[in-house]
Amino acid sequence: MPSNRSGLRLYLSFSKRLTTPLHAMPLKDLPLDAQPREKLLARGASALSDTELLALLLRTGMAGKGVLQLSQELLDTFDGVAGLLHADAQALQAVKGLGPAKRAELLAVLELARRVLAQQMQQQPAFDRPQAVKEYLQLQLGARKHEVFAVMFLDVQHRLLALEELFRGTLTQTSVYPREVVLRALHHHAAAVVLTHNHPSGVAEPSRADEALTQALKAALALVDIRVLDHIIIGQGQTCSLAERGLI
Repeated sequence: MPSNRSGLRLYLSFSKRLTTPLHAMPLKDLPLDAQPREKLLARGASALSDTELLALLLRTGMAGKGVLQLSQELLDTFDGVAGLLHADAQALQAVKGLGPAKRAELLAVLELARRVLAQQMQQQPAFDRPQAVKEYLQLQLGARKHEVFAVMFLDVQHRLLALEELFRGTLTQTSVYPREVVLRALHHHAAAVVLTHNHPSGVAEPSRADEALTQALKAALALVDIRVLDHIIIGQGQTCSLAERGLI
């Protein structure tokens, strides 16, 4: 009988592994070559799913929930990697299982991503890679719950000098003063600027007011020989370039 019970336990354990989704299994129960760290070292980071990469960052789960399951639930909660990286400290704090250390790690990754893109644009003309500009601004403004108007100040070779948030508003409206934009551009000795603001509603479509504001700022900056290269609107996971629309 003991041997029969032992065989039954082994059978039930094996059956459970076959029917349990991989993300719900503890790491120790996964085959060695399927464990995220070993998989990454053997096949490279691109071989890992979003869930596995996040699990490597978090390292541990919580009582009753493995790290892979916690990672998958995080991605589901924030609608994928992009949503998670745009989450702020308050949103992360509301997630059960994310203690201060894990929240700090996620926020640090986001800040590193911002700095990598900023450094690239400081070292080479920003508009050599327009998509990088959009990604950088999406990381900066995409998670904001209120409307923010910011300006990228560029040198004569269109390298990034600074990004400044100049005005904040409600969810529907921001007051932008051309005089202040001109003064900040002169302060940075900018040769050109990229205007940007977010739409907390999530839809990155320009309004008539956005178009009018762009033209007003373009005229004001032209008086001091500073070009407006673009006005980029940031939505949730999407961007709109007024220059690409022929509106600059």
